[in-house]
Amino acid sequence: VLRSLGIPTRVITNFNSAHDSNVNLSIDKYVDTSGKTLHLTEDSVWNFHVWNESWFIRRDLGSFYDGWQVLDATPQERSKGIYRCGPASTRAIKEGDVNLDYDSSFVFAAVNADYVTWIHYSKKKKKKIYSDTRKIGKFISTKAVGTNSRVDVTVNYKYPEVKGISFKIPYSQYKNSLMDDRKILVTAL
Repeated sequence: VLRSLGIPTRVITNFNSAHDSNVNLSIDKYVDTSGKTLHLTEDSVWNFHVWNESWFIRRDLGSFYDGWQVLDATPQERSKGIYRCGPASTRAIKEGDVNLDYDSSFVFAAVNADYVTWIHYSKKKKKKIYSDTRKIGKFISTKAVGTNSRVDVTVNYKYPEVKGISFKIPYSQYKNSLMDDRKILVTAL
């Protein structure tokens, strides 16, 4: 429909697409002390999800957010009481401007949420045991004009992932650094 009105529009596919049902910008997985998955959240990671992008001028948000806008014809969550998603500026998503209208936080999570695993001890006690900041939002793609080639548009949605720097320190030094952190935290309170 948008193309018939002369509005540039394209289909986007996001692989490892997060569905953040509680809008906390993370996909939370809970396990018990034996490692068995507990179903305490509706968060999930889909193999892929597809939406549209259309090129708009954003007078409501300012010219910084002009350009490609996400429009999802198959929203899974209510937005301001109705099932809809967008138009969310890809620029806002990339910059982490998740407080803007039109579901920027939901789309941000779809492409950039942290995947966090928790041990669930009780209703009041849980412990984070794993966090993956690179799992979500892979090979965000569209079809090339005039060919069947894939065009990677991930850079429109997020900055390149920074590779971790590994280094080794003695365990005792690591343990002491944790104690120093606790002293700072206690002092700050």
